Amino acid sequence: MEKLIRFTISDLSKITNHRSGEIKYGEKMAVVPKEYDVISYLKICEPQFVLLGIPEDIGIRANFGRPGADSAWESAIKSIANLQHNRFNKGTQILVLGQLDVHKEMEEVQNLDFHNTEDRKKMNELVVQIDKEVVHIITQIVKAGKIPIIIGGGHNNAYGNIKGTALAKGKPINAINFDAHSDFRILEGRHSGNGFSYAFEEGFLKKYFIFGLHESYTSKSVLTELKTLQDKVQFNTYDEINIRREKDFEAELEYANSFINTDFYGIEIDLDAIPNIPSSAMTISGFSVEELRRFIYYFGCNTNASYLHICEGAPSLDNEKNNHLVGKLIAYLVSDFIKAKGILLV
Repeated sequence: MEKLIRFTISDLSKITNHRSGEIKYGEKMAVVPKEYDVISYLKICEPQFVLLGIPEDIGIRANFGRPGADSAWESAIKSIANLQHNRFNKGTQILVLGQLDVHKEMEEVQNLDFHNTEDRKKMNELVVQIDKEVVHIITQIVKAGKIPIIIGGGHNNAYGNIKGTALAKGKPINAINFDAHSDFRILEGRHSGNGFSYAFEEGFLKKYFIFGLHESYTSKSVLTELKTLQDKVQFNTYDEINIRREKDFEAELEYANSFINTDFYGIEIDLDAIPNIPSSAMTISGFSVEELRRFIYYFGCNTNASYLHICEGAPSLDNEKNNHLVGKLIAYLVSDFIKAKGILLV
């Protein structure tokens, strides 16, 4: 794992706000010791959950989105490190692996212009390079019997998560995506809008459910494509659940579960589905944070749930005084997922 920047005990200490009478996650979470190689340690360590950061926004730029998602990992890991370790939350369940080294790729993309065809091709190529690294790391984590929690980057990384998990499991997997958009766009070069369509086309994604699609921001061509794939790809819309009240949120959780729970599946979360959360495609209308937390807990309470991916959040786009809030939200979501899976691991 040459492209992995390993997290250290020193790194944890620097971001943990130590306070007398309290025990924080940062004091209990594990890292890979210097004397071990990553793959060997993954196989023998006790924590079941492995945190991986992907600090990039190249896939978003290649999809004509607002950059900033590269800042989510740093914000999130600081908030996670300062969660309280108590009878509800156990920091000992987490191994902080580290972050993907994308410094070179991020430097290359700074002067590229999406409107320039050749520059856009370069962005697509950079996303493919990141894909390969994500696939490799996720494959090793899942092969070791651990559950990856991937934070940061664009939704382009769904491809690597799905492919890596499928390779480790030895068969295609399913996925459920809490998102305002399908990210099932045409295969026009890799970007944040087609991670699922590429994974599906290449045979790594078997069944796919999109939860809460926004009707006004989904193209006719995508809707037509989804209709032709109803046996493999299904969706509901935010509008029919929370606006027209044609469908019930809880009932839709059950329906989506019946569709994907036939095999291993990944849980994908795009923070642009939540109103006023700084992201590449920030919205003012959508599901509440509480509904998202309920969603993650519901789908986490299943042995087939194989990973959690939280993406597109962009703390650097927030008000300077509140740019810690995206990280705090991600910490809540990570904690909810671990609590859900913890029920099954006891």
